[in-house]
Amino acid sequence: MRKLTAGILAHVDAGKTTLSEALLYRGGALRTLGRVDHADAFLDHDQLERERGITIFLKQAVLTLPGLELTLLDTPGHVDFAAEAERTLQVLDCAILVVSAPDGPQGHTLTLWRLLERSGVPVFLFLNKMDQPVDRDGLLEKLRRSLSPDMLDMDGYGSESFWESAALGDERALSEYLETGSLDPATLRRLISQRKCFPCFFGSALKLRGVDELLEGLEKFAPRPRWGEEFAARVYKITRDDRGTRLTHVKITGGSLQVKASLSLPGGQEKVDQIRVYSGAKFTAPGSVEAGTVCALVGLSSTLPGQALGAESSGPPPALEPAIAYRMLLPEGTEANAVLPKLRELSEEDPQLHLEWNQSLGQITVRLMGKIQAEILKRVISDRFGLDVEFSQGSVVYKETIAKPVEGVGHFEPLRHYAEVHLLLEPLPAGAGVELGTVCSEDDFAGSWQRLILTHLAEKIYRGVLTGSALTDVRITLVSGRAHLKHTEGGDFRQATYRAVRQGLMKAQSILLEPWYSLHIEIPTESFGRALGDIQRMGGEAGAPQTVGNDTVIEASVPVAAFGDYASELAAYTKGHGRISCALSGYKPCPNQEAVVSSFGYDPDKDLDDPPGSVFCGHGASFLVPWDKVSSYMHLPALKLNEDGIPFVEAPGGPGPSPRESRPLAPLEADKELLAIFERTYGPIKPRAFEPAPRPKRPPSPPSGEGPDRYRPIELPPQGPEYLLVDGYNMIFAWDELNALAKLDLSSARTALADILCNYQGFRQNRIILVFDAYKVPGGAGSVAKYHNIHIVYTKEAETADAYIEKASYQLTKEHRRVLVASADFAEQLIILGHGALRMSAQELRLEVEQANGEIRDILERQALLPKGSGGMREAFRRAIEDKH
Repeated sequence: MRKLTAGILAHVDAGKTTLSEALLYRGGALRTLGRVDHADAFLDHDQLERERGITIFLKQAVLTLPGLELTLLDTPGHVDFAAEAERTLQVLDCAILVVSAPDGPQGHTLTLWRLLERSGVPVFLFLNKMDQPVDRDGLLEKLRRSLSPDMLDMDGYGSESFWESAALGDERALSEYLETGSLDPATLRRLISQRKCFPCFFGSALKLRGVDELLEGLEKFAPRPRWGEEFAARVYKITRDDRGTRLTHVKITGGSLQVKASLSLPGGQEKVDQIRVYSGAKFTAPGSVEAGTVCALVGLSSTLPGQALGAESSGPPPALEPAIAYRMLLPEGTEANAVLPKLRELSEEDPQLHLEWNQSLGQITVRLMGKIQAEILKRVISDRFGLDVEFSQGSVVYKETIAKPVEGVGHFEPLRHYAEVHLLLEPLPAGAGVELGTVCSEDDFAGSWQRLILTHLAEKIYRGVLTGSALTDVRITLVSGRAHLKHTEGGDFRQATYRAVRQGLMKAQSILLEPWYSLHIEIPTESFGRALGDIQRMGGEAGAPQTVGNDTVIEASVPVAAFGDYASELAAYTKGHGRISCALSGYKPCPNQEAVVSSFGYDPDKDLDDPPGSVFCGHGASFLVPWDKVSSYMHLPALKLNEDGIPFVEAPGGPGPSPRESRPLAPLEADKELLAIFERTYGPIKPRAFEPAPRPKRPPSPPSGEGPDRYRPIELPPQGPEYLLVDGYNMIFAWDELNALAKLDLSSARTALADILCNYQGFRQNRIILVFDAYKVPGGAGSVAKYHNIHIVYTKEAETADAYIEKASYQLTKEHRRVLVASADFAEQLIILGHGALRMSAQELRLEVEQANGEIRDILERQALLPKGSGGMREAFRRAIEDKH
């Protein structure tokens, strides 16, 4: 059966949910007609929605028509929840835009129309509440003036004027009309699909007028999408059901999906445990679904709204973004550390919350669209987590950028660790965001390290040094880096990279950016002077006004900080006749930067989360070097910049960069011997090339002989946790306590190690694969089993743990995964380094585990959940041995 997904969108109180009820009732999906004011609407089944009489959460309903399965997505109508409506547009085949006929198009109607236009979604309009006195022709004229001139009055379907209006915007359709005097239904369907005309239906949803005509129009003229054969899907929402089960709401856009199918996600392979097709609060659980189906998947833990699955391509970034931040005020005596993991569930469900935790200040902040969303969020937190929170007065969300290119350097060299990173930070045009790239040659710096550094660059939002606000409109380019053959670990480059960005920002000329709204104002002409004066008072900019009938239309832009609650003020002085719609248009330099920076009181030198200095090693001990002296300690030469801040290298034969003291990082003799054995056996170690993204526009070319020799951005690896491969028996015989337990019972030692790693994984959130040798087991076929939150592998006959780990590390690094291998076998460590993976000794893993246990114990002791002085790993081993005795 043909499938169609239609979203219902509207300004608040336009009758959107009433229309949804009417469509379901007339289509045979409901036996009785519910009403919003009676609190028995089929789709508004949440208690909050019934109390307030508005749609808060996106709902789904399935309606079966002759030859068509119609999935309706009822979106929130209030402007505070517009971000949820925007996310839904990604999975729609068409939209039904509901307009209250007596009120005409409202401010939020214009916002929705622009979002639909940006997403290219075909639109059917339903002009509701026509049972009230309405100037029908005047309403159509308003729609043509404010939305699009291509409105098509479906009441005139089949008339000469109707065909003429439909065909005017398309040459092929016009030729068909001139030849036949009408248009084929397929032609009209094509015009609607291409947004060359917008059918308008008139009626009253409450009295079921015009509802049958709308259903017939959808069945006859709605787009008929074609799906690919390969599996593809798009995530548009994350929720949790009454039992706390995580649901990933998707639309299947290609192929089919079966229960127990494995999906490749940035965090690794995850299995679909159940498929649910919802209709209202109820669902069915089919064994498989085909393309065009909107459903919820159970079992996926790392999905996010907007994510593309399978062959689906990535979608555009959201256009709506909250510009006001609120500090969350927790009940007295509540630890923020204990609350934060719970709140991250809400951040998964609504990424636009931008949940942020400031550890130094002990503050949690969220970004909200308005007061209604704040009230709803307070209620949701209370109902779900039992916390009664409050929100502070909202503050503007600032951002920061830089004025000129600057080099940032970072070094991390505590004892037995080493990493050095050199970055170039360059300003980009407004709205460009943060771009990442590299100009490193793989002959000078291994591709595996480059991929790791760029992964670290992409895994966090960097904060500026003026107010601690997010960094934007900057290109960060990896210029050079250095690793040690033996002493470099994966976390070393994370530290060096973060410090390099911060050190560059400390040297740079930073610019504070403030958010601006773009406004569309329709007011009576007599109020034009007042509105123009208000825009000037707010420090905004206004375009040339346009007079339409008795109204004046103004396109303007104003700073968010000055806008406040101006929408209510405009409604008051125009006596309800004025309309205003606003959307975040971007960021511009803040004119009162010094005053704003002073009000924040942010000190970047005291920010422990983003230290600008670097760590060096001398005389057997590490020491910290302040950011302004780091450059003189670096081991690699500094990047040369001309007087305009543009980087360049010397022409061939010319003088090189000024010499700088550096220490050779000669490998130990044992390292050299092992390296020679490896190369004789497997050939020379050659870093695997990574795959470049399409070449971007080059930076401005400096004078001849002074330009960068190459600029090559790379395709970033998928984001996700590190993979940790652990050689099980290697760890057991390297850790004294496990070795002692193994002499009593090897099975108990294996279980003890697995339990320790489960605890470690739960804290570090990495992916752990514990590998045990079974190569001497006759007829052993090998096995892979999930033990709590880790995987345990028993190798097959004639396959050692070393061989399995080498093969697995090669495959995972080939897929651009971040891989760490824990083994006491140094020859094995050298082989996996050749694969591009990172290695960790048995004692280093033990120290990592003990550190994690200590942090867990500290948190539990602070929350009075664990008696002080409770033992760590040694105590656990002691108890295990005593139990065995």
